[in-house]
Amino acid sequence: MASSPYPTRTYLPGQFVVSAGSILFRRAPENGELQMCLLYHTIKDEWLLPKGRKDCGESIETTAVRETYEETGYKCKLSPCNMSTRAPAHGVHTKDMIREAEQVTEPIAITVRDQGLDGVKIISWYISELDGDGQKVEGTQMDTESFASQFIDAEKALRTLTFKGDQDIAAKALEIVRHTGTI
Repeated sequence: MASSPYPTRTYLPGQFVVSAGSILFRRAPENGELQMCLLYHTIKDEWLLPKGRKDCGESIETTAVRETYEETGYKCKLSPCNMSTRAPAHGVHTKDMIREAEQVTEPIAITVRDQGLDGVKIISWYISELDGDGQKVEGTQMDTESFASQFIDAEKALRTLTFKGDQDIAAKALEIVRHTGTI
């Protein structure tokens, strides 16, 4: 029996959890500066990006939007951006290669977190922006969550995040948003 020439690891049901989150942007109402919404975990004293587990039957994109809303209290939508991707254009069959895509809502990063005996957590990261009136809705978090959300100047937000992995993902999101010129 042949084996793949590439290192491969398979996770079976119960050995992985699929999650999604987003880097939520807005323009500050008072000066138009670009801001990111961060979560402050009030119990652990950590600054984080919003993310959470996918529900059965839910798309990854829907998970990212729902979890961002639930944890931050801000209604949002995925923001179409220009970025590098290996995903081909819809219906186009081409060789697997990196291409520049315009106005897509593809993941900007994937995190695979080894959780020891609990398997792995796979997190898809997206870029999002406010949807609707931009007003915060209270009471959207689960009873087990203890987050305070805050929009912070984008550059300062990068330095505020507690974990290097979150900083790297947020920095890439900021680069893409600035390159695209939207939000």
